[in-house]
Amino acid sequence: MNERILLVEDEEALLMTLTDRLRSEGYSVEVARNGDEGVTHGTRDVFDLIILDIQLPKRNGFDVCRDIRQEGVITPILMLTARGQTVDKVVGLKIGADDYMTKPFEMMELSARIEALLRRAPIRPPEQENVLQFGDLRIDLRGTEVSRDGRAIALSAREFQLLRYLAENRGKTVSRGELLKEVWGYSASTYTRTVDMHVASLRQKIEDDPKQPQWVVTVPGLGYKFAAL
Repeated sequence: MNERILLVEDEEALLMTLTDRLRSEGYSVEVARNGDEGVTHGTRDVFDLIILDIQLPKRNGFDVCRDIRQEGVITPILMLTARGQTVDKVVGLKIGADDYMTKPFEMMELSARIEALLRRAPIRPPEQENVLQFGDLRIDLRGTEVSRDGRAIALSAREFQLLRYLAENRGKTVSRGELLKEVWGYSASTYTRTVDMHVASLRQKIEDDPKQPQWVVTVPGLGYKFAAL
């Protein structure tokens, strides 16, 4: 599957150049032309990388980065800006950016930075079965589809990856740290809130009663477990 990149940039010429270049390198690129769109896409959709300009209409890049991180999103963020002052770089990194490049830049260097950030790709366990069936809950690993009693359930890509990992490790208590590492590709314990947020969202979609889950259960003080009935 091609890596998905969100490009948040309002300079049309640069936007077209970067989009064409990234797509020619095999990436799937979504575009946001102002800060509000950047936050909406960055918190609603699943991306492997966000390239974020600082000087944006409606909401600057610093605010976009901060707001995305406050929503628990840990997608790598590469800030791209005409500003070159050290203080701007420090602020960007402190609020959650993973890397920082100053315009003008060489495309070869940008490509190298992107590749370095994307090396943090989630590590997924090998497929053991194509379909996992638990009562009326069906998980199609190859088709990336989930259904209950024959009715399709719409999950985000990350929710599906989370459900898949828990189901493939059914009966095992999985810590938040392990989920961050295996599903998100991170080991930073400071972002464990994002696991809880995604578990809550997943429960809303697959459980009859999200407050008393039968599938994804909490193991107090330890993490979560997929309880195969």
